[in-house]
Amino acid sequence: MLASTFPIALLRRWCLPWATLALAGLLAACETDPTPIVADVPPAGGALQLTTTGLPAGGRSGAALAGATSDYRLGPNDRTRIIVFGQPGLTGEFVLDGDGTLAFPLVGSIPANGMTPRELQQAIASKLDPQYLRDPNVTVEVLTRRPFYVLGEVQKPGNYPYVTGITALHAVAMAGGYTYRAKTTEYFIKRLDKDGKMVRVVAKPETIVRPGDTLEVRERYF
Repeated sequence: MLASTFPIALLRRWCLPWATLALAGLLAACETDPTPIVADVPPAGGALQLTTTGLPAGGRSGAALAGATSDYRLGPNDRTRIIVFGQPGLTGEFVLDGDGTLAFPLVGSIPANGMTPRELQQAIASKLDPQYLRDPNVTVEVLTRRPFYVLGEVQKPGNYPYVTGITALHAVAMAGGYTYRAKTTEYFIKRLDKDGKMVRVVAKPETIVRPGDTLEVRERYF
């Protein structure tokens, strides 16, 4: 009887680790998300949000634009304050719609998705001049950036208001913390690249989350 049970016990002892490794490999192979994985490239430029056309007569470039350093890219649901100096009817708060389009008085719809504040103000100025105003001075300020999203193994998945400098770990805390199944050391962040293509970034707890990002907290295998 002992002789017959010993090979079984030995077999279990040696086969269980290999079976575990095989299962892990199988689960990894089941990754079906086709979104390409890219390196996390820090955005260029500073955090300045207020820029002005400061348009001199006869031109829209030059020293007046030199101080505009914001490279923040506008997107759906961003709230902006737009000031056309001397024109209270054209001044106010405006929200980009779900497609990143801005509806502005007189000029109609402007496809602002992916524009910087400076590019948007120049687009508005070019549409106002010369049909409505001569050399308009336009300022664009970002009031509220679009939210970010947390999905996967967190207590409260959903969208959350963006906070400057927030990390992946802070985002998880805002979402109520991890579930017991969560993989707590590595995540994915989905975002649109500069060409508007959806990509994935392998993120760590200290990775900075950007407006519009979707943080995916994955389930651990064991």
